[in-house]
Amino acid sequence: MQFHYDFSRRMALITGASAGLGRHFATLLASQGIAGLALAGRNAERLAEVAEDCRQAGAGQVAVIVVDVTDAAAIADAIANAWHALGSIDLLVNNAGVAESAKALEATPAGFDTVLDTNLRGPWLVAVETARRMVAAGLGGDIVNIASILGLRVGTGLASYAISKAGIIQMTRALAIEWARHGIRVNALAPGYIETSINKGYFETEAGAAMVRNIPARRIGRIDELDAPFLLLAGAASAYLTGAVLTVDGGHHINPL
Repeated sequence: MQFHYDFSRRMALITGASAGLGRHFATLLASQGIAGLALAGRNAERLAEVAEDCRQAGAGQVAVIVVDVTDAAAIADAIANAWHALGSIDLLVNNAGVAESAKALEATPAGFDTVLDTNLRGPWLVAVETARRMVAAGLGGDIVNIASILGLRVGTGLASYAISKAGIIQMTRALAIEWARHGIRVNALAPGYIETSINKGYFETEAGAAMVRNIPARRIGRIDELDAPFLLLAGAASAYLTGAVLTVDGGHHINPL
């Protein structure tokens, strides 16, 4: 049996699309010939660059939506604009996120609020507003929340981030139960440590090497190793899958602390 990921009629909204995983997933969907993409984020210039990359990669219609997901008042308008630009949305990739590196005793209330507002409250508001429109239009759809293995295990100095991602995982399960009756699937992708241009140097240090030794696979992941799991959650091949948390981490989350 071969799986066929057909996105030729899909309309997707991706938050945090200007960089990192959001940018990667946007160009991945474009390479699959997705019919429409709404790229949401705070940086209009970088979003425009991603939009052009997506057009070149094979996406149909591409819209840029400038929004800060911590601004609750702006979210409804942003999703309305995305819906209007594409005609509908049947795939939401809830990816916007930030991290604060601070031990709990040194963290500030403002820093904690920023992480929780961006990583949990914002995705909650985006998911609810998008699902509200899906239900009103009589459409089903897919929501893929980008979590982290730090929602399942912890790391020193990343308490607020771990708390927010644990919340994303429980949010995924709670919304999956409520929205299954509307034909809306809600799943989460929980990546482990993935090599990027930003963190590559760290994993070459002694501390980084020690972290890698704690991963059963004895290496960090490549960003392209998220492609198949992401497409599975976003596509029709997993039509009976909802409320799932798919970890892609070389076994890191199950290794004893």
